[in-house]
Amino acid sequence: MNEYQIAKWMQRGSCAHEPPSTFFPSDGVGVEVARRICATCPVKERCLEYALENRIEHGVWGGCSERERRRILRRRRLAAQGLTEDTVVPTPTR
Repeated sequence: MNEYQIAKWMQRGSCAHEPPSTFFPSDGVGVEVARRICATCPVKERCLEYALENRIEHGVWGGCSERERRRILRRRRLAAQGLTEDTVVPTPTR
C-alpha cells in the first residue's frame, strides 16, 4: 500500500478531526476516550490492521491499546503454529 492509499483511508477516520494527542494518551482514562471515538469509525478495522502490520507500538489504533495489539499479535503467532494460549506453558522467570 502506498502513502497515498494510506492517507486516503486515514482521512475517512473518525480521528481525522481530533487532536493527535487524543490517540496517544498517558493514562487509562485517555485510552477510553480514544476508544469511544474509534467505536463508530468507518475505518476501524483497517486502522487496526495497519498498526498490526507495521508493528506500531504507541497509541490507540483501531480502538486497541498497545497492550491489546501485542495480545492480538501473540494470538496470531500462536494460531499460525497451531497453538492456543491455553496450550503454551509459560517460561519460569528467575
